[in-house]
Amino acid sequence: MSDIEELRRKRMQELQQQAAAQQASPQQQEQARQEMEAQKKQAMMQILTSEARGRLANLRLTKPELVEQIELQLIQLAQMGRVKSKITDDQLKHLLTNLVGQKREINITRK
Repeated sequence: MSDIEELRRKRMQELQQQAAAQQASPQQQEQARQEMEAQKKQAMMQILTSEARGRLANLRLTKPELVEQIELQLIQLAQMGRVKSKITDDQLKHLLTNLVGQKREINITRK
């Protein structure tokens, strides 16, 4: 009987440890995500002027996926050494125009 009880107790401890690890995992993931966001924000402060950062912040409200893509591309360019000085608002506009392409013009004809 004591062997069975000992196995049950060990198994219960293992299950409790697994449950604790699973609960810690989302916290650790959230912490890692926050650290990555902080690093990305710091990189953007070094790469972009304040006007360009403001434009990206406004654009993030409507197209967050596009802003994420642009930020990653800018960080990669900076890591490769292709960004010599801070990117201005006008340069960012040009980059956005190239990435997004031409705006579609919508004409409504009423009959």
